[in-house]
Amino acid sequence: MKKLLSLFGIIWLIYLPVTSQEEKPRNWSLSGYVKNLQSVYSLQGLDQPLLDNLIHNRLNFRWYPHEHWTVRVEARNRLFYGDFVQLNLINGDQIEMGNNDRFDLSVLWIDKPSWVLNSTLDRAYVQYAKNSLEVRVGRQRINWGINTVWNPNDIFNAFSFTDFDYEERPGSDAILMRYYLGTASSIEIATNLGDTWDERTTAMLFKWNALQYDFQLLAGWASGDYVFGGGWAGNIKTAGFKGEWSVFTPDGAGGTETSFALSSGIDYVFGSGIFLGLGYLYNSNGTTTGTLATLFNFNLTAKNLYPFKHAIFLQTSYPLTSLINTGIAWIYSPVEAQTLFVNPTVTVSVAQNWDLDLIGQLSWNKDQGKFISPFSAGFLRIKFSF
Repeated sequence: MKKLLSLFGIIWLIYLPVTSQEEKPRNWSLSGYVKNLQSVYSLQGLDQPLLDNLIHNRLNFRWYPHEHWTVRVEARNRLFYGDFVQLNLINGDQIEMGNNDRFDLSVLWIDKPSWVLNSTLDRAYVQYAKNSLEVRVGRQRINWGINTVWNPNDIFNAFSFTDFDYEERPGSDAILMRYYLGTASSIEIATNLGDTWDERTTAMLFKWNALQYDFQLLAGWASGDYVFGGGWAGNIKTAGFKGEWSVFTPDGAGGTETSFALSSGIDYVFGSGIFLGLGYLYNSNGTTTGTLATLFNFNLTAKNLYPFKHAIFLQTSYPLTSLINTGIAWIYSPVEAQTLFVNPTVTVSVAQNWDLDLIGQLSWNKDQGKFISPFSAGFLRIKFSF
């Protein structure tokens, strides 16, 4: 009951004042979507594929009570059912752990052997903005990353490239203050609300523009490490060029070594509409001997964005028509197992507010001198936006 009140009490307290002022111009907005994701998995060692399903609803609510104030509350409701739930590969405890930051803003409605239903507030914050100052308090996304695939500067809420169905990406229970120094320069100070100092992330980010490039530097404390990093974004002639890096140094108590992560990428759009992107990640914490079995089972943080020490990313896309877009991405790691992850996609605009996606996640690595596929999956997703 406490969870129920904490989740929906916030929405009700915000919704009540706006509904009582309908005679005035509307100072709020409500949007969202409903998605149905059908999945087929082929796993090494299983004789038959696994079938899974996810119904995903999102509600995005914004209220503007004053010219300087914004209240934002966004909830995601997900219903899981299929083989993964029945085999306990997906369960309520697992989902609850991944949903919440410092505060428990989720409700597990159903946790049965065949069904799991969960509701979560992944955005719930108040923002004050006046002149050059912005202050946000609450669950929010602090997006300090620059690069397309891997973001060592994303020290508050790292995300995985393989989690394609979570476009909004995770948030943090945090306080953020941003002050604009000019058109392209600013200072940001942020801290999340960890239970202990070792669980907390507190840092400062400085952005500026020079030589037609956007640069940034950050410094602070990230979950037990002193962190210092930076990034850039600009162009080499007509090709985009960006990247970022971070150094994580432990305070000495943990006994771990300093970590270094660097990602960079270049992209170009040809006159025919073909997009081509090439990227690279160096992760000092990564392994040089593992297999792709670890890709979906490793500790994801800003200092460990991919399980391998080196990774090369190649992506291309092409709009077949104004309503159909195709693309494919490859991630290759030159480790002992020669791992390769391939992600083909087809997106179709079926009608106004309706989209259909076909997505593949295919993998290969070398095992005892032969190339095998430890994991492959196909996804069919239909989405209605409102």
